[in-house]
This record gives sequence, C-alpha cells and structure tokens, in this order.
Amino acid sequence: MSEVLEFVGSYWWLVFPLGGIVGGWIKGAEAWSDRRRKDRIRILELEREKRDHVTQAAQSQQEDIDRVLAKHDEIDGRWFHYEMDIATIIDFPVMVDMREPAVRAFHEAKAEADDLRPSNPELLKDPRRLADYRAAVNAYAVAFEAAEREARRRRISGYSDVERGALTRARKLIALAEDPGATQAERQMAYRRAIDELQGIVVLPSRATTALESRIAVALPSAERRETDTA
Repeated sequence: MSEVLEFVGSYWWLVFPLGGIVGGWIKGAEAWSDRRRKDRIRILELEREKRDHVTQAAQSQQEDIDRVLAKHDEIDGRWFHYEMDIATIIDFPVMVDMREPAVRAFHEAKAEADDLRPSNPELLKDPRRLADYRAAVNAYAVAFEAAEREARRRRISGYSDVERGALTRARKLIALAEDPGATQAERQMAYRRAIDELQGIVVLPSRATTALESRIAVALPSAERRETDTA
C-alpha cells in the first residue's frame, strides 16, 4: 500500500491525463449502455409490431373466410325457399326446369361451391384453397341471380295455354292444402289433385313435397292420421 502511495506521490501529474482517459471510458460505457437499452426497446417494438401484424392478418383472413361462408349460406337459403315451397315453385317454375340453360348453370355452380366447401372451415386458412372456394361461391351467386331473374321475368309465360291452366289450378289447390281452416279431407284431396295437375309440367323437389306432406300430416288428428297411414 505504501508503495502505491509513494508512486502516486511521485507521479501525481499523471492523474490529469489518466482522469480524462478514465472519464472517456466511463462516458463511452454509458453511451454503449444507452445504445443497448435503445436497441432492446426497438427490438421489443419490432417484435410487438410483428405480433400485431400476424394477429391482424389472421383476423383479416378469418373475416374473409366468414364472409365467403356467409355468402354461400345466404344463396343456399334463397334456393332453400324454392326447395321447400311448392307454391313458390308454381309461381316461378323455371327455377326447377333443368331444360333451361340458366338453371343448369346455377345447379352446376352450386355443386362446385358445395364440393369446395370443407366440413372444417379451418382448412380454408390455406390461401389457395380459400381463393378457389371464394371464386366458386361468387360464380354460384352470379348463376343463381341469373336463374332467378329469368324465372321471375318469365313466370309461366313460356308454357302453353293448357300448361298455364294446370299451373293456375295447382296453385289454388296448394293454397287449399295449406289452409288450416279446411277439413283434413279437403287438404289431402287438394294436395293430391295439385300433384296430378303438375305431372309432366314441373318436377317438384322432394324437399318441397316432403315438407308439405309433413305439415298436412302433423295437422291430422291422431285417429285420422292412423287411418290415412294404413290406407
């Protein structure tokens, strides 16, 4: 210790240059530490921005998937209205006339969209698969609009006088079959006569006939329903 003090005492003048050097080192260390702190903050900011970007991209993709699925469901619902309502089909028989190019195109587009819709929506997170499905749903929507527009424009005008007469009678009979105020015998007879009138003119979707038959059957008293079932 005495030797150190003796050295300092002999070379006291070195304190000033060494002090500057040490001070420079300290300032340099502080600057380096400050840069490291700022770099860490910037890295954390970049990582947060990256996470936010990934989250936003995933949210945007999910919203896109939801929109395409909702559009598919919306068009299905509009078609379902025809499938389930004989009266609407009679009013616009072109919608079920597969001889019509617009109707065939609509059904083909529907089949394509249905085929590309996965049972698990998570599979649509594949960008290519989603793009193919979106294109099919858009084509389905356009084809349905075209078919429905044609059906509503023409209504029953494209049918012969005899066919138009049969369609008009069938429409009235279906209204009677749907009338809860009519007797069950009247409703059953009206339904059967309506189906006869439509033979060879309109091919009714099975869902439509099943739905109407179910509504009539549900309205039957238990005893009458058993009698009808055994007839």
